[in-house]
Amino acid sequence: MLKIDNVTISYKKVPAVLDFSLDMKPGQIISLVGESGSGKTTVIRAVLGLLAGGGAITKGDILFDGESLLSKTPEQWRSLRGSDISMIFQDSGAMMNPTRKIGSVFTEYLQTHEKISRKDAWAKGEEMLRKMRLPSPDNVMGSYPFQLSGGMRQRVGIAMAMTYQPRLLLADEPTSALDVTTQAQIVRQMMELRDTYGTGIIVVTHNLGVAAYMSDYIVVMKNGHIEDQGDRDHILHHSENEYTRTLLSAVPSMEREQGGEKDV
Repeated sequence: MLKIDNVTISYKKVPAVLDFSLDMKPGQIISLVGESGSGKTTVIRAVLGLLAGGGAITKGDILFDGESLLSKTPEQWRSLRGSDISMIFQDSGAMMNPTRKIGSVFTEYLQTHEKISRKDAWAKGEEMLRKMRLPSPDNVMGSYPFQLSGGMRQRVGIAMAMTYQPRLLLADEPTSALDVTTQAQIVRQMMELRDTYGTGIIVVTHNLGVAAYMSDYIVVMKNGHIEDQGDRDHILHHSENEYTRTLLSAVPSMEREQGGEKDV
């Protein structure tokens, strides 16, 4: 589905990500982990064609369904974003205009992507919030972002991102601003998206515990390059990479039963 082929990403000709490659299958959950500044967010922004601050792909290619994303026109990107590929951010509420209510933002988003009346868009927004298990969706639609908790804002962001059942969901630190209980709820909901819709998910996180809980495949990044990678079992139990082991040792105790064994 997605192939990142030997990509180098630079800002003002200074490489920030070096020779990054990744093959992703439909419905797969992949985590990019590593400390701040390792290039994780730069990678997923490159996939979505949203590199900030003059960033550019200076080597390699990114293919979605065998077609290069680098050759897309602005119009093609507008059609692709929010439909086949969507993104949720660290604090979805922070990405919204604080002077506009959720319903106003949501309906505008829907009307941007399809020909739909405001009344029908409002109803569709409420239905998506209901699917994300938000209580009283009508009240949420009538609220400002600052009136919602961090977990509720993230659910709004996920609801918007999943409206058109994208095949690829990019999640940039979706749980780091939340308390532990809410983190677990958001992670479970993201996993349910994969199970329900077959959505492939790339999660950027500095928390290897979150990655271990939800991922099929984990890529460990350091200083802009891939330091280690492998399936979940390899990274958690068999990796001999010193940096990976250091990250694992820093993970707070977080256990769950899966397949009869306890994981980080």
